[in-house]
Amino acid sequence: MTDVAIVGLGLHPFGRTPGVSGRRQGLYAARAALADAGADWSDMQFGFGGSRDAGNADSLVAELGLTGVPFTNVYNGCATGGTSLALAVDCIRAGRADVGLVVGFDAHPPGAFDPDPTAYGLGPWYGETGLMLTTQFFALKIQRYMHAYDIRPETLATVAAKAFANGAANPNAWRRTPLTPKEILASTMVSHPLTKYMFCTPGEGGAALVLCRADLAHHYTSRPVLLRAAELRSRRYGSFEVFSPWLSVEGGDSVSSDAASAAFAVAGIGPGDIGIAELQDTDAGAEIMHMAEVGLCAHGDQEKLIHDGATSIGGSLPVNTDGGCIANGEPIGASGLRQVYEVALQLRGDGGSRQIPTRPKTGFTHVYGAPGISVCTVLTV
Repeated sequence: MTDVAIVGLGLHPFGRTPGVSGRRQGLYAARAALADAGADWSDMQFGFGGSRDAGNADSLVAELGLTGVPFTNVYNGCATGGTSLALAVDCIRAGRADVGLVVGFDAHPPGAFDPDPTAYGLGPWYGETGLMLTTQFFALKIQRYMHAYDIRPETLATVAAKAFANGAANPNAWRRTPLTPKEILASTMVSHPLTKYMFCTPGEGGAALVLCRADLAHHYTSRPVLLRAAELRSRRYGSFEVFSPWLSVEGGDSVSSDAASAAFAVAGIGPGDIGIAELQDTDAGAEIMHMAEVGLCAHGDQEKLIHDGATSIGGSLPVNTDGGCIANGEPIGASGLRQVYEVALQLRGDGGSRQIPTRPKTGFTHVYGAPGISVCTVLTV
C-alpha cells in the first residue's frame, strides 16, 4: 500500500472574521499550505474540499488557477473535513495521483444549527421534541454516560477549562480567555448537565493540507508527517448516534469505535502508542465519551485521567492541545482538517507555547458528525 505524507499545512484563524467570507478564508488556508510545501497550484493533481454554508470548494480554482485539475466538492456533516482527507488518501493510494490539496472552510451564522429532520430520514416529530437541537441530544447522551460510569459534573468543567487554557496559547483560536472550572460550572445552564461554556459554537475558519506519495515528500519538505491511516465509517445496527434516536436491545459499538479500530488496524499502531490526540469535543461530555470510544482508555477511567492531568499538554496523553472545538468553534468544512493540522504541527515540533514537551512521534485524530459518521486518522514521524 502506498504511503502518504503531509508536506504542507495551512490555516486561517478560527472564530469570526468580519468582512472576510468563508470562501476567502479557505483560499487563505490553501495558499498557506501550498507555500508551506514550497509548491505551486499547478503542481497539484487533485483537489478535495468542502463547506456547508460558505460555497463550493471547487470554486477556489478561480483564484488558485484554472488548470483543469479534478476538484471534488465534499459534504458529510461535521465529518466533512475528515471525509475530504480520507478521499484524498484513497486517491493517492490508488495510484491516481501523486500530490494534491485538501481544503475545508465555512462561515456559519450565529446560533445553533437548525437541520431539517426529514433530510435525515426522521419524521417531523423528532424536531418537535427538540432533539434536532444537538445541545439537547448530547446532554441526554452524557447524562446516560455519567450515570453508567459515575462521572461528576466537575469533570465536565475540568475538560472545558483545559480547552480554554489551550486556546489561550493558540493564536489561531477563537476563544483565548482562560476560564476556571468554577466559572464554567456557574455559567448559564443550556441543557443539563451542560452549561454555556461546555459547548462549542458554529463559527468561521479554513484549513488546508498538501498530501503526496511519501517517497516524493523530499521534493517538498525535509519534515514530512506520515498519514498512516484515514478511515471513514458510518453507523451500524445498535449504534446510538445523533439523529439516530434509538437503542437496540443487543446494543452496539459506536461509529467512533469502528472508525478508530479501522484506523489503528491500517496503521499497525495501537491506542497505547499515541502521543497526542485531537478528539471531537462538540461539548465537554463528547470529549470524555470519545476518549473511551476510540480506545484511548477504558470506559469509566476518564475521570481519574482528567483530574490527574493526563490529558493536559504536559500529561501522558495530551488531548486537544489547540483548544479543540470548544476554544476554536466549529466551521464544519474545516474542523476535521484543523485537527490534523494541529497534530502535524506538534509532530513537527512547531507547537510554539503549546508544544508538547516530550515531542510526540505519533498522533491520532477523530471527527464525528450526524447522523453517525466518523473519520479517524493516525499520523507518525
